[in-house]
Amino acid sequence: MAEAKAEMRKPVLTKVNQLRPGTSGHTLTVKVVSSKMVMQKGRSDGPQMRQMRISECLVGDETGMIVFTARNDQVDIVKPDATIILRNAKIDMFKGSMRLAVDKWGRVEATDPSDFSVKTDNNLSLLEFEMVNVVE
Repeated sequence: MAEAKAEMRKPVLTKVNQLRPGTSGHTLTVKVVSSKMVMQKGRSDGPQMRQMRISECLVGDETGMIVFTARNDQVDIVKPDATIILRNAKIDMFKGSMRLAVDKWGRVEATDPSDFSVKTDNNLSLLEFEMVNVVE
């Protein structure tokens, strides 16, 4: 039965400048440029107290930068100057601009420091997109 199981395929690394609205399943290796906590609150759901944290981070590679929204445990991993791997990342749209996010089906991992420098003059989150309905 083990031979019948399909072999796992290697992930295809995506560069930041290849990201487009509405896409998902991206694997990226990026460097964290900056990180800012935007929400931190505790809430009680039943017997235990859960804390919710959201941090907006500017991440990028040698092709560009984008805003990454880190949630809860991801906030501890995404620190400035850290190199991270985002697995199964998706693009969320927020007020017409792209944001990178990793939900429960993805993974954020710290990795060895990389030798590339982030291209800071190509911020994809500053591009504004507009939804257009095409009537045929």
